[in-house]
Amino acid sequence: MNLAAFLHNTARCFGDRPAVSVGDELRLTYAELQDRTVRLAGGLSSRARLRRGDRVAVCMSNCPAYFEVLFAIWHAGLTAVPINARLHPKEVTFILGNSRAALCFVTDDVAGPVGAAAADAALGTRLVCVDSPEYAALSSDPMPQAHADRDEVAWLFYTSGTTGRPKGAMLSHQNLQLMSWSYLCDFDFLTEQDCMLHLGPLSHAAGLLGLAHIAKGSHQVLPPSGGFDPGEIVTLINGLDNVTFFAAPTMLRRLVEAPATRSCRVGHIRSIVGGAAPFYAAEIRRALATFGQRFTNGYGQGECPCTITSMPKHFFRDDLEDARLTSVGVTRTGVEVRISDGTDRLLPPGETGEILVRSDIVMQGYWENPQATASALAGGWLHTGDMGVLDEQGFLSLKDRSNDLIISGGSNIYPREVEDALLGDPDIAEVAVVGQPDTEWGESIVAFVVARSQPGPGVERLDKLCLANLARFKRPKRYVFVDVLPRNSTGKVLKTELRARLVASAGEGAGNP
Repeated sequence: MNLAAFLHNTARCFGDRPAVSVGDELRLTYAELQDRTVRLAGGLSSRARLRRGDRVAVCMSNCPAYFEVLFAIWHAGLTAVPINARLHPKEVTFILGNSRAALCFVTDDVAGPVGAAAADAALGTRLVCVDSPEYAALSSDPMPQAHADRDEVAWLFYTSGTTGRPKGAMLSHQNLQLMSWSYLCDFDFLTEQDCMLHLGPLSHAAGLLGLAHIAKGSHQVLPPSGGFDPGEIVTLINGLDNVTFFAAPTMLRRLVEAPATRSCRVGHIRSIVGGAAPFYAAEIRRALATFGQRFTNGYGQGECPCTITSMPKHFFRDDLEDARLTSVGVTRTGVEVRISDGTDRLLPPGETGEILVRSDIVMQGYWENPQATASALAGGWLHTGDMGVLDEQGFLSLKDRSNDLIISGGSNIYPREVEDALLGDPDIAEVAVVGQPDTEWGESIVAFVVARSQPGPGVERLDKLCLANLARFKRPKRYVFVDVLPRNSTGKVLKTELRARLVASAGEGAGNP
């Protein structure tokens, strides 16, 4: 089945329902969205002369046109290549070149830089700005929905590239349908009375999760500012019903701490879907105190989109110990999860190893990268590269990426447990722990600390906190106080950059990076 059927079926049943709004301004009903979609699909076929399987990139800030572009690509039997509009133009041109996108839809804010970079790279990709007459001229006579085999690639999801060049995970129509059905099984039963407030880029988790909402006729709402403004978000929530939104830890933290949130009509929120990075126990407790039992956490990857484990709302209780509270939950419907050692040997509950996943939701492989595909899908299991532990009841706790593991004096140290301990200090806002090469110990532990205010907690106080909660060998040898932690465009802390700072400062022979 073609994913475009999600929109077609919804428009037929709920054509007069709101489909897309910007703030409180309705832009499109579902009938209007479907009409614009099929006409744009017709233009992609007849005027742009694209053929089945051609790749069409979408490098756009969140806007109403995003939805019609995405569904038009599928309706026409093409492959979407959504790209985060916050990427550097050079990163965008790499993805355009790697995917050999014939066409790239852009918004005004990215058209100039991306166009210049693409021209310099001599890609030959045609850029069409959705705010231009050229885009309007693409609309043509409606075309019938193209047939799509279940394994045809619908979405090329490029990884964040924190450890090298991004790779294009090939997500088929079946992968994304099953992902959407699993969301409806494990998180919420949605109806046309629901609403999804899009606070993150539609090119990533927010857009993927939105597919289930569109399939059920949910109202898609975009903040007018295009940014993350807690006051604006509260105003929107207060005027809507049954609101779901996706939030990374930094977003949820800002919302909890914002004075405007005190006036939030919490009963208007259905679900806060956490993801993109680990949540710490203190953060979750504050979120539960602020919003009640509306927070839900989970774990997924682009290679198994948004669907590996889940910690549903009703699992969160005030009396949970920290280890269970920070768990990313139990295996999702239609998914198998196991923990294995470096030789793919199954490990028993309680032992830490690499998380392996098997499911029909797992990608088809990496775009034109058979070597990476063979490594990632060895033995029929997705090798996530993430380290975790399953307890006796099947709850998964994440440790770190396998390349973030610190080995000091022959002992394995997972940065997450050190970070958890340090965040027990109320004056610490954020912390990231990495290893630094050490001639005596192999690696020493360094903690990058963001204080809530100045002066922050002293080294002696942090040492005492670690020694009260961790084995002595896990105590950081050094604390580096910074204003912010470096993050990529999806909000993940760039530990590779932190390690590079340490190497650079060691070479300079000078103090803190």
